[in-house]
Amino acid sequence: MPVPEGTTIRYARREDVPTILQLINELAEYEKELDSVEATIESLSNTIAFAPSPIITAHKTTPSTGDAISASRPARAILIFNPAGEPAGLALYFYNYSTWRAKPGIYLEDLFVRETERGHGYGQALLGELAKEVFEMGGWEVGVECFEVE
Repeated sequence: MPVPEGTTIRYARREDVPTILQLINELAEYEKELDSVEATIESLSNTIAFAPSPIITAHKTTPSTGDAISASRPARAILIFNPAGEPAGLALYFYNYSTWRAKPGIYLEDLFVRETERGHGYGQALLGELAKEVFEMGGWEVGVECFEVE
């Protein structure tokens, strides 16, 4: 299912941390685990490898330096925004490695689309972005485990 025209998908930037935390809390509430959330603005800011943020000056916009994946910043996030520019969902993931295949991959830790935004293809679009990233890095899979919510 194609997403609605005007949908934006992009890597999370440092200024997105409050949105990421809000989506994590909504996911935890959906899973009936809100009391288990320990993530904070500070902890997310210190552990996600962010994409560059544009630096806007009077006459031009230039990208800032993003964060590299590292032992202290092992996670990446992709956000999807509806045509109105409101956050619709999130894919939070990290890189892994297959010793047998000697190839990199991605492990999808969490995929969440807000309840009000479901049915528009946003989850499929986020998975597609991860698949594209794996393909571009010469990797072999996007790993994920699913659970059942009553």
